[in-house]
Amino acid sequence: MQPDKERIDEIRPAVAVIIFDRERRILLQKRADVQRWGLPSGHVEPGETVEQAAIREIWEETGLRVRIVRLIGVYSEPDSQIFHYPDGRTVHFVTIYFEAEIIGGDLSVHSRESMEIRFFPCDELPQEMIPMHPKWLEDALAAGHNGFVR
Repeated sequence: MQPDKERIDEIRPAVAVIIFDRERRILLQKRADVQRWGLPSGHVEPGETVEQAAIREIWEETGLRVRIVRLIGVYSEPDSQIFHYPDGRTVHFVTIYFEAEIIGGDLSVHSRESMEIRFFPCDELPQEMIPMHPKWLEDALAAGHNGFVR
């Protein structure tokens, strides 16, 4: 690490998932740790694939069963992937971002990590979003891309 760089406590593999309902609204979660809205996301646990992690995180946080539809991108750029938690930790995430479709379950808050979960129209997103998620939404809505690496 270069001397002028900030201190980073750890680097973690992570997943994020965008889910659209039948009206093409986007599922967002209001996170308890930062009290902001964002895409459902979480950490990859030891021994699981990124796809398994994405499916598990959606189940744990929303009560929905999903299947992965496509890879949207891989994000590691420090400007958007270094996250400062309220408890003082600084984590650099490498996030694999998927689109998934609902195949079962019932939408409900299933985790202490979530304050609220609901669908929003693409043009009526909440103001208090996690900083990098609006760009991720743009990437998910971009036509004709096979995946972003940012």
